[in-house]
Amino acid sequence: MMKLEGIVTFVQVAESGSLSEAARRMRISRSVVSERLAELERSLGATLLQRSTRKLSLTEDGSAFLERARRIVCEVRQAQTDLAERRGELTGPLRISAPVTFGRMHLGPALYGFLDQYPDIQLTLDLNDRRVDATSDGFDAIIRNGPIVDSFLVAWQLAPSPRYLVASPAYLKRNGAPKNLQELAEHRGIFYTNRGTADWRFVDGDQAYVVQGDRGLVLNNGDMMCDAAIAGLGIALLPAFIAGQALKEGKLQKIDVGIHAEPEFIYIGHPHGRKPSAKLRALAAWLKDAIGDPPYWDS
Repeated sequence: MMKLEGIVTFVQVAESGSLSEAARRMRISRSVVSERLAELERSLGATLLQRSTRKLSLTEDGSAFLERARRIVCEVRQAQTDLAERRGELTGPLRISAPVTFGRMHLGPALYGFLDQYPDIQLTLDLNDRRVDATSDGFDAIIRNGPIVDSFLVAWQLAPSPRYLVASPAYLKRNGAPKNLQELAEHRGIFYTNRGTADWRFVDGDQAYVVQGDRGLVLNNGDMMCDAAIAGLGIALLPAFIAGQALKEGKLQKIDVGIHAEPEFIYIGHPHGRKPSAKLRALAAWLKDAIGDPPYWDS
């Protein structure tokens, strides 16, 4: 007879791509993961995973079984959630992905109060700037900063997230402030890796403009981008939630080039076709209230 824990473990391994990562997510040892998989394969009479020293992949039987296994795990979790909600409880696991800088600066402080209010929620927060797939990576929801363009997500807006061109007073004194996009393109820039060549993107009505600039520094972390701008290394296009404090303290100054950056938002999104749990709805409402309208970092 198949055990549910074996099916859950198999899904985690398939989604994470390794036994070690599945063990980390489930907070069990790698040996326990291996034992559960072996027992599941014996009960099915089939090999689900092809293991080698460098790679783990699904067999044909494994691929066929994974679709049903995911449905089983989802149904069981949904049943647990429904029963808890019928009792008026917010309980059980909640797995969220969020950007590193926003998580450290703003999400963490908001979550501490949420978890104190709902101690039976078991939250796993994965801070990562890469664009994760909520479904295949096993997240209940993702929190992101940017334009809302992912058609595979149902997105709830938490707050507007304007971006400002900023530079240090010292940089602007040495190089002058650009007054338009043509002049901006001649300046040394601090760019965000994960946005590729479209980091400096501006809109005027229906018309979009992308400025390349002199790629003086390219980073994948918002904190370091802000620090680099304060150090006078160039101009950066930063979200208000990152640059707000430095602007208030005069370490950075806004630059007006006569056009605004493309509108962006901080949002929480869950996969299409998946009913959001009461605890996820409660988290979204809590974060929206904690951020405020307008956001507290813009006040």
